[in-house]
Amino acid sequence: MTAPAPLAGLRVVEFTHMVMGPAAGAMLAALGADVIRVEPAEGDKTRTLLGSGAGYFPMYNRHKRSIALDLKSERGLKVARRLAERADILIENFRPGALDRLGLGYEALAAVNPRLIYCSAKGFLPGPYEERTALDEVAQMMGGLAYMTGPPGRPLRAGSSVIDVTGGMFGVIGVLAALEERHRTGKGKLIQASLFETTVYLVGQHMAQLAVTGKAASPMPARISAWAIYDVFETKDDPVFIGVVTDALWEKFCALFGLADLWADESLRRNNERVLQRDRILPRIRDLIAGFTRAEVIARLEGTGLPFAPIARPEDMFDDPHLAASGALEPVTLADGTPTRLPTLPIAFDGRLLARSGALPLAGADSRAILRDLGLSETEILAIFPDETAVD
Repeated sequence: MTAPAPLAGLRVVEFTHMVMGPAAGAMLAALGADVIRVEPAEGDKTRTLLGSGAGYFPMYNRHKRSIALDLKSERGLKVARRLAERADILIENFRPGALDRLGLGYEALAAVNPRLIYCSAKGFLPGPYEERTALDEVAQMMGGLAYMTGPPGRPLRAGSSVIDVTGGMFGVIGVLAALEERHRTGKGKLIQASLFETTVYLVGQHMAQLAVTGKAASPMPARISAWAIYDVFETKDDPVFIGVVTDALWEKFCALFGLADLWADESLRRNNERVLQRDRILPRIRDLIAGFTRAEVIARLEGTGLPFAPIARPEDMFDDPHLAASGALEPVTLADGTPTRLPTLPIAFDGRLLARSGALPLAGADSRAILRDLGLSETEILAIFPDETAVD
């Protein structure tokens, strides 16, 4: 059965690198858009990152086509402009002014393609910081997220490129809104998304907490939880998270684990009263859960409505039975031919996920086909593309 493709027929041109821009393009590609990634002749350097960066390219560049262009040459720029002139959407995440200097900025392209939706993904929105270089980690540190994630005095970045990906997602939200507006006006728009403002939006709940309570939020490891039981508990083998987030679930939890005396205590019947008595409740619960294996705890909690979770690692997701049953991992062939499975966009349309098999494109692998799509003859392609790799 063919995967849903709600954005089929839309063409996206992507001048991006690293994570934020490619993530935005990956979301549009997963939704069925034809995404053309413009790379230098040697390929995007993100392809060859080591360590924690080794997964960036395969995760955020599936279902795209690749054309290799030398944007320092007039011929390469001419092709890039032609691509942009025929595109519905353009995504870029280079330093401010980089594409403007090449004649690929919004104003120049909108003059020849007024329907173009131009998504500029940056470190900062316009303002005093906009010329600074920003990365996911920079934004997490500046925006208060690292402070909230680590223990007091030990700021810690989140365990994935959460700001890059969320910032890219906000860019896509803007693009989809601009597409809807274009149906009415016939005109495109400049969409700007940023890492710093994305971070601040995510910590907005803690800013609101200060406004409501008059007290600044403590880092998450030291916070006063909104619920009395909302913690990771040690078992005989592996830890498990348990949350008791309503008064009805407190009654159920007490019944499941034989805590009749705690349920009988009228001073613990309401959540806020339990929060104020966490120091009395939690040692009892920790001792109780420590007497079970993780599997035994999960067996008791499964199907009860109580929130719980084993503490998993990313590699555990490859064999997760729920992901296998739902089809949330799609087959991907890496650039070296290695088969694997990676998460698809987590959205279902009429109960169907977007998963479909795909292979990562080699740098410039689709250059000739893309030039043919632009209407160039084989003679014209050979004239500007003599080396079989990059249009220069």
